[in-house]
Amino acid sequence: MKENTKKPEFLFSATNYKILIIGLVVIALGFILMSGGANENPNVFNEDVYSFRRIRLAPTVVLIGFGITIYSILKKSKSEN
Repeated sequence: MKENTKKPEFLFSATNYKILIIGLVVIALGFILMSGGANENPNVFNEDVYSFRRIRLAPTVVLIGFGITIYSILKKSKSEN
């Protein structure tokens, strides 16, 4: 009798997983950049809410992270020719 010694095949290659993890780290970095700006007194307006970091930089970093994760999902591994 012949035994099935076939290795389980993963959906993605190791490269895809590495790129995916990099994308998730970039997304987390974007959300960290977006955080902060708490105000001690709720009756006083804090201008830090509208800083360049929170309005322009952080959302751009998050979108780049989403692009990296989408790329990692769509990238074909070299064994799939």
